Amino acid sequence: MTNNSACRICLIRHGETAWNTERRLQGHIDVPLNDTGLAQAEAAARRLAGQGFAALYSSDLQRARQTAAAIACHHGLGAEPEHRLRERHYGLFQGLTYEEAEHRHPELYRRFKARDATFAFPESGESLHDFAARVHTALADIARRHGGEQVLVVTHGGVLDIAHRLATGTALAAPRTFPIPNAALNWIEHQDGSWRLLAWADESHLRGSLDELPNA
Repeated sequence: MTNNSACRICLIRHGETAWNTERRLQGHIDVPLNDTGLAQAEAAARRLAGQGFAALYSSDLQRARQTAAAIACHHGLGAEPEHRLRERHYGLFQGLTYEEAEHRHPELYRRFKARDATFAFPESGESLHDFAARVHTALADIARRHGGEQVLVVTHGGVLDIAHRLATGTALAAPRTFPIPNAALNWIEHQDGSWRLLAWADESHLRGSLDELPNA
Protein backbone atom coordinates (compact mmCIF):
# COMPACT_ATOMS: atom_id res chain seq x y z
CA MET A 1 0.00 0.00 0.00
CA THR A 2 1.15 3.51 -0.70
CA ASN A 3 -0.03 5.03 2.57
CA ASN A 4 0.67 3.47 5.97
CA SER A 5 -2.69 4.62 7.35
CA ALA A 6 -4.72 2.89 4.64
CA CYS A 7 -6.65 -0.30 5.35
CA ARG A 8 -7.37 -2.42 2.30
CA ILE A 9 -10.30 -4.84 2.67
CA CYS A 10 -11.18 -7.76 0.42
CA LEU A 11 -14.89 -8.47 0.82
CA ILE A 12 -16.20 -11.89 -0.22
CA ARG A 13 -19.83 -12.95 -0.39
CA HIS A 14 -20.34 -16.50 0.94
CA GLY A 15 -20.54 -19.38 -1.52
CA GLU A 16 -23.80 -20.63 -2.97
CA THR A 17 -26.55 -22.18 -0.84
CA ALA A 18 -29.62 -24.17 -1.87
CA TRP A 19 -31.74 -21.16 -0.96
CA ASN A 20 -29.73 -18.97 -3.33
CA THR A 21 -30.69 -21.29 -6.19
CA GLU A 22 -34.34 -21.14 -5.08
CA ARG A 23 -34.22 -17.32 -4.89
CA ARG A 24 -35.29 -17.54 -1.26
CA LEU A 25 -34.67 -14.80 1.33
CA GLN A 26 -32.23 -16.16 3.89
CA GLY A 27 -31.53 -13.22 6.21
CA HIS A 28 -30.53 -14.55 9.62
CA ILE A 29 -31.71 -18.12 8.93
CA ASP A 30 -28.63 -20.33 9.18
CA VAL A 31 -28.48 -22.08 5.80
CA PRO A 32 -25.31 -24.07 4.94
CA LEU A 33 -23.40 -24.02 1.65
CA ASN A 34 -24.36 -26.51 -1.02
CA ASP A 35 -21.73 -28.49 -2.97
CA THR A 36 -21.32 -25.68 -5.47
CA GLY A 37 -20.83 -23.21 -2.63
CA LEU A 38 -18.15 -25.36 -1.01
CA ALA A 39 -16.31 -25.56 -4.35
CA GLN A 40 -16.62 -21.79 -4.77
CA ALA A 41 -15.13 -21.23 -1.33
CA GLU A 42 -12.14 -23.38 -2.26
CA ALA A 43 -11.78 -21.53 -5.57
CA ALA A 44 -11.77 -18.17 -3.79
CA ALA A 45 -9.13 -19.45 -1.37
CA ARG A 46 -6.90 -20.52 -4.27
CA ARG A 47 -7.48 -17.23 -6.08
CA LEU A 48 -6.17 -15.37 -3.03
CA ALA A 49 -3.01 -17.50 -2.78
CA GLY A 50 0.08 -15.37 -2.38
CA GLN A 51 -1.81 -12.41 -0.94
CA GLY A 52 -0.82 -11.37 2.56
CA PHE A 53 -3.61 -10.67 5.03
CA ALA A 54 -3.34 -9.50 8.62
CA ALA A 55 -6.73 -10.86 9.68
CA LEU A 56 -9.89 -12.63 8.54
CA TYR A 57 -13.33 -11.59 9.76
CA SER A 58 -16.55 -13.46 9.05
CA SER A 59 -20.25 -13.18 9.66
CA ASP A 60 -21.19 -15.71 12.32
CA LEU A 61 -23.80 -17.36 10.06
CA GLN A 62 -22.90 -20.84 8.82
CA ARG A 63 -22.72 -20.06 5.10
CA ALA A 64 -20.16 -17.33 5.74
CA ARG A 65 -18.25 -19.35 8.34
CA GLN A 66 -17.90 -22.29 5.94
CA THR A 67 -16.58 -19.98 3.22
CA ALA A 68 -14.17 -18.33 5.65
CA ALA A 69 -12.94 -21.72 6.91
CA ALA A 70 -11.84 -22.73 3.41
CA ILE A 71 -9.93 -19.47 3.00
CA ALA A 72 -8.43 -19.65 6.49
CA CYS A 73 -6.90 -23.06 5.76
CA HIS A 74 -4.97 -21.60 2.83
CA HIS A 75 -3.73 -18.52 4.67
CA GLY A 76 -2.92 -19.73 8.16
CA LEU A 77 -5.48 -17.38 9.68
CA GLY A 78 -8.19 -17.94 12.25
CA ALA A 79 -11.57 -16.57 11.19
CA GLU A 80 -12.84 -14.07 13.76
CA PRO A 81 -16.66 -14.12 13.99
CA GLU A 82 -18.36 -10.72 13.76
CA HIS A 83 -22.14 -10.70 14.18
CA ARG A 84 -22.42 -7.18 12.71
CA LEU A 85 -21.41 -8.67 9.34
CA ARG A 86 -24.63 -10.73 9.23
CA GLU A 87 -27.12 -10.33 6.42
CA ARG A 88 -30.03 -7.95 6.92
CA HIS A 89 -32.82 -9.39 9.06
CA TYR A 90 -35.84 -9.74 6.77
CA GLY A 91 -38.40 -10.46 9.50
CA LEU A 92 -41.49 -12.24 8.21
CA PHE A 93 -39.98 -12.38 4.68
CA GLN A 94 -37.29 -14.82 5.84
CA GLY A 95 -37.73 -18.25 4.29
CA LEU A 96 -39.98 -16.97 1.49
CA THR A 97 -39.02 -16.74 -2.17
CA TYR A 98 -39.21 -13.28 -3.68
CA GLU A 99 -42.34 -14.35 -5.57
CA GLU A 100 -44.00 -15.65 -2.38
CA ALA A 101 -43.15 -12.47 -0.50
CA GLU A 102 -44.66 -10.31 -3.24
CA HIS A 103 -47.80 -12.44 -3.45
CA ARG A 104 -48.43 -12.67 0.30
CA HIS A 105 -47.39 -9.16 1.36
CA PRO A 106 -47.77 -6.87 -1.67
CA GLU A 107 -47.59 -3.52 0.15
CA LEU A 108 -44.62 -4.56 2.30
CA TYR A 109 -42.91 -5.93 -0.79
CA ARG A 110 -43.49 -2.65 -2.63
CA ARG A 111 -41.69 -0.74 0.13
CA PHE A 112 -38.89 -3.31 0.12
CA LYS A 113 -38.42 -3.07 -3.65
CA ALA A 114 -38.52 0.74 -3.48
CA ARG A 115 -35.58 0.65 -1.05
CA ASP A 116 -37.56 2.63 1.53
CA ALA A 117 -34.80 3.21 4.09
CA THR A 118 -37.23 3.61 7.00
CA PHE A 119 -39.19 0.43 6.31
CA ALA A 120 -38.48 -2.27 8.92
CA PHE A 121 -39.81 -5.77 8.25
CA PRO A 122 -42.42 -6.95 10.78
CA GLU A 123 -41.33 -9.70 13.17
CA SER A 124 -38.01 -8.21 14.30
CA GLY A 125 -36.75 -7.26 10.84
CA GLU A 126 -34.34 -4.40 10.17
CA SER A 127 -34.84 -1.20 8.24
CA LEU A 128 -32.36 -0.47 5.47
CA HIS A 129 -31.21 2.56 7.47
CA ASP A 130 -30.44 0.51 10.58
CA PHE A 131 -28.83 -2.27 8.55
CA ALA A 132 -26.55 0.22 6.79
CA ALA A 133 -25.56 1.81 10.11
CA ARG A 134 -24.62 -1.62 11.48
CA VAL A 135 -22.47 -2.42 8.46
CA HIS A 136 -20.82 1.01 8.42
CA THR A 137 -19.84 0.66 12.08
CA ALA A 138 -18.45 -2.86 11.64
CA LEU A 139 -16.32 -1.89 8.64
CA ALA A 140 -15.09 1.31 10.30
CA ASP A 141 -14.03 -0.64 13.39
CA ILE A 142 -12.12 -3.15 11.25
CA ALA A 143 -10.43 -0.33 9.32
CA ARG A 144 -9.35 1.45 12.52
CA ARG A 145 -7.99 -1.78 13.91
CA HIS A 146 -5.93 -2.51 10.79
CA GLY A 147 -4.45 0.75 9.56
CA GLY A 148 -1.64 0.01 7.12
CA GLU A 149 -2.80 -3.59 6.69
CA GLN A 150 -4.82 -5.77 4.33
CA VAL A 151 -7.68 -7.86 5.69
CA LEU A 152 -10.34 -10.29 4.51
CA VAL A 153 -14.05 -10.04 5.28
CA VAL A 154 -16.47 -12.88 4.44
CA THR A 155 -20.07 -11.76 4.53
CA HIS A 156 -23.37 -11.54 2.60
CA GLY A 157 -24.88 -9.93 -0.48
CA GLY A 158 -26.77 -7.27 1.43
CA VAL A 159 -23.64 -6.26 3.34
CA LEU A 160 -21.73 -5.99 0.06
CA ASP A 161 -24.48 -3.78 -1.35
CA ILE A 162 -24.00 -1.41 1.59
CA ALA A 163 -20.19 -1.55 1.33
CA HIS A 164 -20.25 -0.63 -2.37
CA ARG A 165 -22.54 2.33 -1.67
CA LEU A 166 -20.33 3.40 1.23
CA ALA A 167 -17.21 3.34 -0.97
CA THR A 168 -18.84 5.15 -3.90
CA GLY A 169 -21.13 7.59 -2.09
CA THR A 170 -24.24 6.04 -3.67
CA ALA A 171 -27.53 6.67 -1.88
CA LEU A 172 -29.30 3.79 -0.13
CA ALA A 173 -32.45 4.42 -2.16
CA ALA A 174 -30.71 4.30 -5.54
CA PRO A 175 -31.30 1.15 -7.65
CA ARG A 176 -28.40 -1.30 -7.62
CA THR A 177 -26.35 -1.14 -10.81
CA PHE A 178 -23.48 -3.46 -9.82
CA PRO A 179 -23.29 -7.27 -9.49
CA ILE A 180 -22.76 -9.18 -6.22
CA PRO A 181 -21.87 -12.76 -7.20
CA ASN A 182 -21.33 -15.58 -4.73
CA ALA A 183 -17.64 -15.95 -3.78
CA ALA A 184 -16.39 -13.09 -5.98
CA LEU A 185 -13.64 -10.76 -4.73
CA ASN A 186 -14.43 -7.11 -3.98
CA TRP A 187 -11.86 -4.55 -2.79
CA ILE A 188 -12.38 -1.31 -0.87
CA GLU A 189 -9.95 0.93 1.00
CA HIS A 190 -10.25 3.18 4.03
CA GLN A 191 -7.84 6.08 4.40
CA ASP A 192 -7.99 9.33 6.37
CA GLY A 193 -11.62 8.81 7.27
CA SER A 194 -12.80 8.14 3.72
CA TRP A 195 -13.70 5.02 1.73
CA ARG A 196 -12.99 4.30 -1.92
CA LEU A 197 -13.70 1.46 -4.30
CA LEU A 198 -10.64 -0.34 -5.66
CA ALA A 199 -12.11 -3.27 -7.62
CA TRP A 200 -15.43 -5.12 -7.74
CA ALA A 201 -16.90 -8.53 -8.60
CA ASP A 202 -13.73 -10.35 -9.65
CA GLU A 203 -15.16 -13.70 -10.82
CA SER A 204 -12.12 -14.93 -12.74
CA HIS A 205 -11.90 -18.00 -10.47
CA LEU A 206 -15.61 -18.90 -10.78
CA ARG A 207 -18.09 -20.38 -13.24
CA GLY A 208 -21.70 -19.26 -13.30
CA SER A 209 -21.82 -17.63 -9.87
CA LEU A 210 -25.31 -16.37 -8.93
CA ASP A 211 -25.82 -12.64 -8.47
CA GLU A 212 -27.52 -11.32 -5.35
CA LEU A 213 -31.02 -10.23 -6.26
CA PRO A 214 -31.69 -6.46 -6.38
CA ASN A 215 -32.72 -4.74 -3.14
CA ALA A 216 -31.78 -7.79 -1.10
